Amino acid sequence: MSEEGADWLLSSLYQLISWGASAAMIFGGIVPYIPQYRDIGRTQNAEGFSVYVCLMLLVANILRILFWFGRHFESPLLWQSIIMIATMLLMLKLCTEVRVASEISTKRRVFTDFDMNFFWHWSRFTDYMQCVLAFTAVVGYITYLSLDSVLYVETLGFLAVFTEAMLGVPQLYRNHQNSSTEGMSIKMVLMWTSGDTFKTAYFILNQAPFQFTICGLLQVIVDITILLQVYLYSRYPQKPVSHITHATGAKAL
Repeated sequence: MSEEGADWLLSSLYQLISWGASAAMIFGGIVPYIPQYRDIGRTQNAEGFSVYVCLMLLVANILRILFWFGRHFESPLLWQSIIMIATMLLMLKLCTEVRVASEISTKRRVFTDFDMNFFWHWSRFTDYMQCVLAFTAVVGYITYLSLDSVLYVETLGFLAVFTEAMLGVPQLYRNHQNSSTEGMSIKMVLMWTSGDTFKTAYFILNQAPFQFTICGLLQVIVDITILLQVYLYSRYPQKPVSHITHATGAKAL
């Protein structure tokens, strides 16, 4: 094979690998939630999954998109945020429907009650949408006014990735509260760990803003801690996840 042909082959191979890595970044983030979504739909029980995971991912990805307007980064990361927002809204819709169907109380909680005791535990999916749109509008307007401030833009980026880095903390806390990982998809956490490891390597190799690398490292640490919970709680009899009503469990993460 001529030198020119070898160069062309290597260039094509590199391009394919680059496209594959980009596709993995865009769609890889939602894969861990597929088994959890299916488990909730099959069992009609969402108690093992913390909807605060959805809250943190929605906030993190909305902030990341707004950060992009102040400091452009790789397009795959931008598309990843858009797709993740859509995925979290689907998860929220399913969890809300399942929870409301199993509630004994007929009292409905809505976003416009502004009752912090029931924040992010409303009775209709539309209330979650109202909250997300209100947050996006307020922070979007502030960002529009502050795009010329380097300090604001960098702080926005840090808040976006730090929020995402804390993604597993609500699940970690819920497992601790229950002294059990029952109801949580272990496949989801394993996919979190492998995906976050790949993502961190991607950030480092592509010289993404330093905030992204910090985010990835923190996420890997939290993922490993949740896997340690799985191991530790498996050594003791797991108590059943109580099918508590919203009135008694609204403050639980």
